[in-house]
Amino acid sequence: MRKKLLNIVLMALLAFSAFGAAGGCGNNSGEANSISPAGEMEETSFPCAAKGEGDNSAGPEQEFKLGNEVLLERYRHLVEGKRVGLVTNQSGVDRKGKSTMERLHEDSGVKLAALYGPEHGIDGKAGAGEYVESYVHEELGIPVYSLYGKTRKPTAEMLQGVDVLLYDIQDIGARSYTFISTLNYCMAAAQEKGLPVVVLDRPNPLGGMMVEGPVLEERFRSFVGVDHLPKAHGMTVGELARFFNRKIGADLTVVPMEGYRRNMLYQDTGLTWVQTSPNIPDLEAVFGYMATGLGEGTGVFQADKFRWIGGRGIDAVHFAALLNEAGLEGVRFIPEVRGEAEGVRLHITDYYRFNPARTGIYALTCAFSLGDFQVPKSEKDDIVMFDKIMGTDQMGQYLEQGLSPQEIEARFAPELRRFKEERQKYLLAEYAPSYKVRVWGAAVDFDSPPYIDSNNRLMVPVRAIAEALGADVGWDPEYRKVAVDREGKSVLFTIDSARAEVDGAVKTMDTIPVIRNGRTMIPVRYVSEYLGVDVDWNPYTLTVSVN
Repeated sequence: MRKKLLNIVLMALLAFSAFGAAGGCGNNSGEANSISPAGEMEETSFPCAAKGEGDNSAGPEQEFKLGNEVLLERYRHLVEGKRVGLVTNQSGVDRKGKSTMERLHEDSGVKLAALYGPEHGIDGKAGAGEYVESYVHEELGIPVYSLYGKTRKPTAEMLQGVDVLLYDIQDIGARSYTFISTLNYCMAAAQEKGLPVVVLDRPNPLGGMMVEGPVLEERFRSFVGVDHLPKAHGMTVGELARFFNRKIGADLTVVPMEGYRRNMLYQDTGLTWVQTSPNIPDLEAVFGYMATGLGEGTGVFQADKFRWIGGRGIDAVHFAALLNEAGLEGVRFIPEVRGEAEGVRLHITDYYRFNPARTGIYALTCAFSLGDFQVPKSEKDDIVMFDKIMGTDQMGQYLEQGLSPQEIEARFAPELRRFKEERQKYLLAEYAPSYKVRVWGAAVDFDSPPYIDSNNRLMVPVRAIAEALGADVGWDPEYRKVAVDREGKSVLFTIDSARAEVDGAVKTMDTIPVIRNGRTMIPVRYVSEYLGVDVDWNPYTLTVSVN
């Protein structure tokens, strides 16, 4: 019968009626399973969607659009006929590189009344911590108020003559990056003035699945740590605004992106990166920021725009060996001497697996184990920058105690778990992550989206995965069997049965193939393994890689 099946024209996904497809994870109670950082498929089942994520198998992906584009298409009523104050800088551009400032100025239905610039100024050229003056824009003839000069919060006078306050600035996903502090302060000022706030949403370049690092404690709140967030918060600026608003109570509207999913990195959006500040010219700097920039005041420092970390008294070769043996995914560490200091250069090999905040804790801990470094001490009324960046003084204590990176992670884990639960309330449902499959590095497109079934297995349409693997597919409607043949290997699946035949030998799976929405859905793990290819699971991006 297998020969008969394989001779049938490749019709695996004919539009035949569904015979009671098994319910997927997206349709059940939404309880989240734990996700192992290692996430090896041989040892760990696929995780279901986290609580509040919505249906991961929802319809086809939309074209990607930024919030500033969606504003004038779908949310025009928020600005039509109004005097707009815009908080922005050079990163506030659309997909084609045109600034929101220009778009609003050219729109006859909107009056752009004032601009507000964060740290580094509205053009992003001022250095870190550099005082920026307010001035009048030469071409537009409107005030450009500095929020990194005499004040960091808009004054009542700065908001005079404004009907609505818009925010459009690209963040980098780290708690200590001050653009989100500016957002928080602007929301508070608008609330006091009785002005509505509109946040034009933008992607978190690190994605929204990786939430890591110590959660800020109240005592250590500052402009480099404005709220109780971990080092890597995994939220968009719109979601952060919703989170901030739990305490502020502003009249807030988030204009969402279209076609964005939480498990997308910036590289998946098709956007060109615009330098957000002098030391963040590119995505390599974005990903290196938390990995190399945590040692403020300790003698462990970053260089070359967050591509290098080290210090005096470190043996670069030993430092690299420790980090390369630490099990950090997606990165290699290359020994490099810089003047009198020795350290390592980060070589990111897989942006989808690289964990910047976790890497930063490991790098700092390993550096302290090799060199004679001192932890700066905060006093009651004088919090040192190291503790502000960390959001706690416990990290310094753990370094002095000589704890391992794993022990430090374990100490921070309970509060991080609490934050992850709290954060769910402020995530935008339309950004629910979708499951992705890559075969030999190339993304596989499906006409029916993958989903997690009730047995916690990722189900995919058989035709798409088989064709990506270079396999032939046959369908027998009478016996409801699917045959997949590749390079002399033959696998026979039966709908609604856990039994499969691999080259004639019977195998038992822990789930069953089904027909769902007129498509034959099979577990990607088994079809790949039975055909003799390697399968890997990335829990941070919900991606299955077949190699």
